[in-house]
Amino acid sequence: MVAAASVVAAVGTVTGMVSALDEGGGKEQARPKVTKSPTLEPLPAVPTPSASETSAKPSPAKSSAAPKPKPKPSTQRPKKPSTAAPKANSLYRHGDSQVLDWVRANRGDPRRPLIESRIADRPAAVWFAEYAPGTITSRVRAVTSNAGSRVPVVVPYAIPDRDCGGASQGGAPDLAAYEAWIGKFAAGLGSGEVIVILEPDAIALSECLSAKERTARFASLARAGRTLKDANPKARVYYDAGHSGWNAAVKQAGRLRAAGAASPASSDGVFTNVSNFHRTDDEAAYARKVLSALGGPAGLGAVIDTSRNGNGAPADGEWCDPAGRGLGQSPTLRTGQARVDAYLWIKLPGESDGCKGAPGTFTPGYAYDLARG
Repeated sequence: MVAAASVVAAVGTVTGMVSALDEGGGKEQARPKVTKSPTLEPLPAVPTPSASETSAKPSPAKSSAAPKPKPKPSTQRPKKPSTAAPKANSLYRHGDSQVLDWVRANRGDPRRPLIESRIADRPAAVWFAEYAPGTITSRVRAVTSNAGSRVPVVVPYAIPDRDCGGASQGGAPDLAAYEAWIGKFAAGLGSGEVIVILEPDAIALSECLSAKERTARFASLARAGRTLKDANPKARVYYDAGHSGWNAAVKQAGRLRAAGAASPASSDGVFTNVSNFHRTDDEAAYARKVLSALGGPAGLGAVIDTSRNGNGAPADGEWCDPAGRGLGQSPTLRTGQARVDAYLWIKLPGESDGCKGAPGTFTPGYAYDLARG
């Protein structure tokens, strides 16, 4: 899905990338069906919940229906990703995730030390992919209140017609219900610093909507951003810019503008490469083009998902657990790149897209390959 951001193939918990599920509803029920096609990239597949379900859970993965351009192989040698654990520079690692469950249950597995040190010990996003308005506030608060001085990364993922009805379909029944849900989500953000990755693929993957439906969705996202920032002025809200192999920067910027991403009242910038593999330098250059075309305050920035992009995207366009991939730069709020606010692990490494394991489940063999790559 070069056209689709191949979000997180998981709604399961990851190194902090938990897709918070309803506490009373048990395990996540949505299981994405992966469609294998050389012209499509994965959508966010909803991960399988962790065995230690508490207040939050796995992350979703997607399947996109938009055609995707073949990635152009880079002529530069990929930079070796940093393997040093991030300093206490503020990103929060949630303590309930599929990878942590696996590490705790498999102390004698020879793959465990590498998976633990290079994946489980890293901070990652926490996904909220279930439409459960009765418990969403408490589930978000369970994450933000435990973060202390560190910055949690949370992902609201419940927009109606999510994933264009693909593998990660679901979400709120309509936009009115979604906006009420976002209000309850915002009530759990607390008063500390928090990064919000607002609805992966909701803007880049919107071709399935009619022009009227797209306009309504973008207006709803603009209101969602304002709601989040009104609830917590320290919240940093980022909007969906797809990735460098998808929509042209000018086209994506136009959609982002319609969704409120150029307004400081609702946005702090854009995110790219969620669940994808494009190299960080390519994504940074693309993000700056999008921001330039978007307009708005100079302070708008970008965050890049570097969880699986250490070796770049496969030359053949394969998106489903492709071989030969590796971890990218460790999550950090200090990138050294102009207008790039953070490198984040939004898609959790080791959660399958659906080929090396069930969609959204932690697959130790895949995680080990990424950690070695």
